[in-house]
Amino acid sequence: QVQLVESGGGLVQAGGSLRLSCAASGTIFSVNYMGWYRQAPGKQRELVATITSGDSTNYADSVKGRFTISKDNAKNKVNLQMDSLKPEDTAVYYCNAEVRTPRLRNYWGQGTQVTVSS
Repeated sequence: QVQLVESGGGLVQAGGSLRLSCAASGTIFSVNYMGWYRQAPGKQRELVATITSGDSTNYADSVKGRFTISKDNAKNKVNLQMDSLKPEDTAVYYCNAEVRTPRLRNYWGQGTQVTVSS
């Protein structure tokens, strides 16, 4: 059993910053990758950023240059530093991880709300 718990969401003015964190707990043999997705009202869930065990990163075009993903392998944590936030960044942000337990499975967190006001 693996759980992902997000924190750090909230309400912020446009141009401001937030830092999201996600911690994975449970019986974890290894983590292949961790990342962040988001879902705005009326839209599909979309990729925001991912980071692999080898520290390769991938970002959505809409957040490149503004968001930075990082991880702490020892603590099974992933962070998302969100700068220069825009109203269109408003969404529920979900942590995602591919974890071997030893079976390789994909897990989702419960989500944390990010609201950016004009």
